[in-house]
Amino acid sequence: MKTMIKFSIIFCFVFLLSCQEKSSSTSHSAESSSSSSSSGSASSESVSNNEDDKNRVLEAILSRKSIREYTDKEITQDVIDKLLKAGMAAPSSRDRRPWHFIVVSDKAILESLGSQLSNASCLKGANKAIIVCGDDQLSDNCWFLDCSAAAQNILIAAESMGLGAVWTAVYPYDDRSEIVNKVFNLQKNIHALTIIPLGYPAVKGEPKDKFDNTRVHYNRW
Repeated sequence: MKTMIKFSIIFCFVFLLSCQEKSSSTSHSAESSSSSSSSGSASSESVSNNEDDKNRVLEAILSRKSIREYTDKEITQDVIDKLLKAGMAAPSSRDRRPWHFIVVSDKAILESLGSQLSNASCLKGANKAIIVCGDDQLSDNCWFLDCSAAAQNILIAAESMGLGAVWTAVYPYDDRSEIVNKVFNLQKNIHALTIIPLGYPAVKGEPKDKFDNTRVHYNRW
């Protein structure tokens, strides 16, 4: 009888110990799973936030500034091609794409334009320039709007590639248009909208924070 009691006590002890170890193992597994899930969620959230922080398009738009002083570093043809592709990626009314682009690399022409156009004197120090033109035979009513979108694309692309650039208006000023028309012998249907001087910045420059909440209206004026 005593022997049976001893065996019963030992059996109960072993059974309880086994249950305790199993419970501990299950708890540890659940905690690990929860920790892993939490870590994964936090990691996913972190990646999402990082993606917002590294939105290169927004960064280029918000970082864009007007640069008028440039170094002597050469702008390669590959860079120019990318700027032109960016310009031609712009939207246009009825997809008419009324733009033409004159790439100026001749130092004598840059010097001449910079001397004649008081608003674009920085051309004298530019490495290159792109003149955005519109064809009124392709779009008689919206060429200047479409070409403005193309010019903006070029300015943002230039910023994204570390270039300095600035919008120097030609249209709608008759005196400036006359100078450009004469230098490049433009046809009557071709109108120069803007000259964009290009070069690697010789000055740092700071973008302006132009956001103004008073100019924002929701559902009504």
